[in-house]
Parts: sequence; structure tokens; C-alpha cells
Amino acid sequence: MNFSIYDTQSREVKPVNVVDRPIHIYCCGPTVYRDAHVGNLRTFLLADLISRTLKLLGQKVILIQNITDVGHMSEDFEEQDKLLSQAKLEKSDPFAIARKYEEKFHADLAHLNIQTADKYPRASETIDGMLSSIQNLIDNESAYVAESGSVYFSAQSFPSYGAISGNRLESLKPGHRYEYSGDGEKRFHADWALWKSAGNRTEMVWESPWGRGFPGWHIECTAMSLDLLAQHIDIHVGGIDLRFPHHENERAQSNSIIGKEAVDLWVHGEHLLFEGRKMSKSANNVVLVADLISQGIDPLALRLALLENRYRSQMDLTWDSLRAANTTLMRWRTAMATWGESQNFLADAEIQTALIEDLDTPRAVLRLRAIEKDLSISPERKREIFNFVDQVFALDLSRKVEVKPLSKEQMDLVQSRANVRADKNWAESDRLRDVLAAEGIAVSDGPQGQSWNWIS
Repeated sequence: MNFSIYDTQSREVKPVNVVDRPIHIYCCGPTVYRDAHVGNLRTFLLADLISRTLKLLGQKVILIQNITDVGHMSEDFEEQDKLLSQAKLEKSDPFAIARKYEEKFHADLAHLNIQTADKYPRASETIDGMLSSIQNLIDNESAYVAESGSVYFSAQSFPSYGAISGNRLESLKPGHRYEYSGDGEKRFHADWALWKSAGNRTEMVWESPWGRGFPGWHIECTAMSLDLLAQHIDIHVGGIDLRFPHHENERAQSNSIIGKEAVDLWVHGEHLLFEGRKMSKSANNVVLVADLISQGIDPLALRLALLENRYRSQMDLTWDSLRAANTTLMRWRTAMATWGESQNFLADAEIQTALIEDLDTPRAVLRLRAIEKDLSISPERKREIFNFVDQVFALDLSRKVEVKPLSKEQMDLVQSRANVRADKNWAESDRLRDVLAAEGIAVSDGPQGQSWNWIS
């Protein structure tokens, strides 16, 4: 059975080529200057689901995910970039900041059962590879060195530029987003920096054949993916916001170096909204894994909530949907315990088809709900089907739910919350939920009223 997925470049669902080697997957990783929020994590879950589904089909996989720790957030080149700004804010060394948030990133992945990549190359440790790639582009006249020592890719040297995003070079305005406008030394306004002269910058700079400086945003992924995946990437994963200019520029660089298409399939996860708005500090709606835990929600409930939506559809996550997913997760784990102890796997044809045909996880979730309620399916068979699905869903469905009783004081708190909700005293209801969460008790609200469970 072949696995197929939507390719942004061709705008169609295409099969992953069957090869006699592991499937090469490259996923654009985080810039480690802050905590990853749940919107960021949706992209990394996508790479995990692709990898797990391929493994379910018996295919070996090599997954590479970069760590951007050199602080070159594109539009911030001229000012102080975000990593250096965060280091100044926290009064710490920028590399200490990078290691701190890199460690927190890995902890968040573990909370969501996202499997560890085969390698997490750091940009700061791949400078030599970037310099080599840049020199290659200069040698084949795809790039040029400016008087300042900055090096630019010549966009006009790559005729198929725009194949991923649909953008045409002649339509790009000077100073378009992600490319700083103060580069008067560019030959063409849509050219982009491969290496930027340090100028007055003294931190996070390196020596190069063109002078002291630091790498551009796009060159690190080209250098890492070509080096670590033998110059061929079967599936390149990233958020939809990276489609342009990052992936467009990366494709131009990589193809210009090797003289052919470096990537078979470009796969993008769509945006995640929260409570109807884009997640941002200014909107005060940034949600972290730590926030879920503080609200008494198992982090894997986030995984389930994301699975209930198609990866390439924009999704509006809410606290209500997270609590509903948490309730479902606890119900399934409780049911699994009543369905016996079998560790066997039983493939369900509809679920397997849903997964291999463009990761239709909502369809797979609906099928699971139907199986749960189907009286014609034996408990043992239900458990084995759920075991099979959990190889991809990774919800720890066989984890036993703690069933110790509540103390009298805790029961009073639960009942008090039910009473204030009945009176529509939402502020007090939220306060009591937080009190219960501090006691290790998660409460959820559904059509049948309030329910509770112990937080794992």
C-alpha cells in the first residue's frame, strides 16, 4: 500500500516514491529564542504523523529537523535580531538562551509523543557547510559577492522561481516582507542574502572567505538537508508560512547546487488559530504546553484535538475543544482497560485507508468513535484496533487511568463548581477549576454536564 500526500508545488495529492532505502524527511525546526506554542507544534506533529504512517507500512525513515540558533530572523537583520534581543532581555549569553529554549522544545515534543528525529543539526554548528554551499553558488554564478562582503543569491538565475508559492519575480515589490529593504548593493530587488557582512555587529558572527559576518535565513536548510540526506529529500515538511519566501528560496539554492530537483514533495501544515484569532503576544492568546498542564489537560489531548482536523486546513483551537478532547482521551483509556489486556494489533481497513490517503486523520477519528460504540465488535477486537491506530495516533491509549476516590473536600469542590456553573458564575467556575487542577484533578464540561479525572 502506497502513502500519498498533498504536494504544494504540484498542487495535487501525490504518492511517496517507493525506494530501496529509508524515506528521507526534512522538517524545518524552531528558532530557539522563545517557547514553542501549540501552533508551532502542529507542524512538528505533521512530520511525526507522516513518519509514523510510513513506519506502519513497514517503511524505514530518516528524519532530520534543524535547530536555528544563530539568530538571523530575516527581517531583523538591520536591527537587533530576536535571539540577541531575548539574550539582552534575559541578561544572558545568546547561546545560553538558545540551549535553554532548545531543551524546552525537546520537552514539549516529548509531552506530545512526537518521536525524536534522527538528527537535530544546529545552525551554529553547520557554518562550514553553509560556507561551502555559498561558495558553490558563487562558482556556478548563481550568487555574487557585494563590495561590503555580503553574498547574495541571484533570483533571476533560477528560471522556475515561484513554483511552490506562485509568486513571480517581476511581481515582487522591493522590500517585500522577510527581505530587508536597506540592501542597495543588490543587483535585483528580489535577490536575498546568503551571507551578511557583520558591520557593527559583534555577537554571533563568524569568519568567512568574504569577511566576518553571519548566514542568511535560507541557506542553513539547504546546507543541512543536502548534506544529511544525500542530496535528495523525499518529503520536505514545514508550516504554510514558510512556503514563501523560505521554501521558495531554499528550493532555488538547493536545485542550483545539485543541478536538479532536490525535493520530491513539499508538504505544508496550515495555520492554527486560537479562539478565532492568530496566536500572538499582542493578542494575549499564546498557548504553551505548560498552559495545558496548568489547566488540568493532558498534553496528548492537544494531539487528539489536532488529529480531529485535517493538517492542510486552517484550524480554530479553543479551550472547549481541548477539554472535550481530554474527556474523550480519558474515556478511551478507561474503555481500553475494560477491553482486556491484549497487546496485539488488528488493522482496520477504513482507518488505514484514511491514513495513507493524504493523512485524513479526522476520518480515522470518526471511525474510532464508531468502533467504540459498535456492539457487534468484541471488546478484545476493539482493543486490538485501538492498539493498531495508536501506533500513529500515539495517544497512550493503553495507559491506565488513575481511579482513586476524591476526598470529601475535593468532592465538595467539584460539587461547588457544578453549582456555580448552574448559576452561570463563570469567573468562580474558572477559579474552582484552577483550584482542582492544583489538586491534580481535571474537570471538563460537556452535554451531559461536568466530569472529572485525575491528571496523569
